[in-house]
Amino acid sequence: MSREDVTIGIDIGSTAVKAVAADADGRVTARVRIGHQLRVPAPDRLEHDADEAWRRGPLAALGQLGRPDARAVAVSAMVPSLTAVDAMGTPITPGLLYGDSRGRVAGAATTESAQPLPSVGETTAFLRWTVGQAPDAVGYWPAPAVANYALAGESVIDFATAATTYPLFDGTGWDPAACTDCGATVEQMPRVDMIGAPAGRVHQTESVLAVGAIDALCEQIVAGADHDGDVLVLCGTTLIVWTTIPEARQVPGLWTIPHTAPGKSQIGGASNAGGLFLGWVDRVIAPADPTVVDPGRVPVWSPYIRGERSPFHDPDRRAVLDAVDLTHDAAALRRAAYEASGFVVRQLIELSGAPVSRIIVAGGGTRVGPWVQAIADATGRPVALSGVAEGAALGAAFLARMAAGLETSIADASRWVATERIVEPDPAWALPIEDRYQRFLELGNRRCSAIPPTAF
Repeated sequence: MSREDVTIGIDIGSTAVKAVAADADGRVTARVRIGHQLRVPAPDRLEHDADEAWRRGPLAALGQLGRPDARAVAVSAMVPSLTAVDAMGTPITPGLLYGDSRGRVAGAATTESAQPLPSVGETTAFLRWTVGQAPDAVGYWPAPAVANYALAGESVIDFATAATTYPLFDGTGWDPAACTDCGATVEQMPRVDMIGAPAGRVHQTESVLAVGAIDALCEQIVAGADHDGDVLVLCGTTLIVWTTIPEARQVPGLWTIPHTAPGKSQIGGASNAGGLFLGWVDRVIAPADPTVVDPGRVPVWSPYIRGERSPFHDPDRRAVLDAVDLTHDAAALRRAAYEASGFVVRQLIELSGAPVSRIIVAGGGTRVGPWVQAIADATGRPVALSGVAEGAALGAAFLARMAAGLETSIADASRWVATERIVEPDPAWALPIEDRYQRFLELGNRRCSAIPPTAF
């Protein structure tokens, strides 16, 4: 195994394309970040300029890394996403993203009597809307298909990404009836292949194009959260919490998915209380240091600024800031925001019912010290920081090694796992945290909905 066998992983995120070049030992030899706008044209909509974020962004990232000698390249991306493309593979409609109301599924709203299971059919609704906007499009592709076509002329995605589109994809292939019901054909959907499979050749290089995977899966394979009771917290625009369990079981409001480790599962879910919420707080609250706040003088946020995914699956839920008084300043409000994100982590862990052995945090948010500290304080547990912030891109780079014939098993990605440091909970915050966490749960049970517009 040569240390010169460099591969590249490209991750299409909500606010940026991140790319890394990594050697055989998982050391990052180059990294780049290409920012793009996360567009919110209305409170219940979320989209990208798909040409900017899904096509031009990956091309720019690959070019700026400057490694035409890379053995292979793989792309990871968030799910679900969808756009229409022309004959050149160029997006011609907005890139619809998770939680956008154009993916709203009838009957998926939360009721007062029960929490629903995560809804299916979001991509079906995306497809129906997109076909209506561009009925003559050559294809209807999610983000990784757009990127892979731009890089190598291959509109290919992995089975895991395709599976999130159910019932359009039935586990073995695109369902003709489901596609027709949306006004599309199977031929307009991307090709589907196994993760880590070679799919083509990157333009103007000898690099193999590898089939990548969902961003959270790529994060997982290089995070090291593979043992029973390990909790993986992904701190990105979306906050994702997965607890490793020895067997699959169902909990209302949570997802259960297969782990990449044989015989194991993960239980948890995705929340809007990550960077989506914290970025909004950062824009509207005055600059201040949340680490200098009196532990007993912090209000409580219910952080659902645009609805919530897990455990409520309620797109109409809205944020609440509780018990604010004249003594609270910007620092207290900022600490409350980070704390609310930590409370969501704790709630998802507790709902899983699984015993916790350790917490590992990964993603770009791990470089935001107050956020990680608040997760440690809120859960009352030490938190291990992943050594590479661009975990999804790093995981994709490992899958690229598989396509190049340099690896044979995802399990071998364990040698790429690195911990930067351990963040301990602050004992001074323990008692005040308990009181605020109970208030946080009460606010969640109370449910504040969006206020309908008023005609004047």
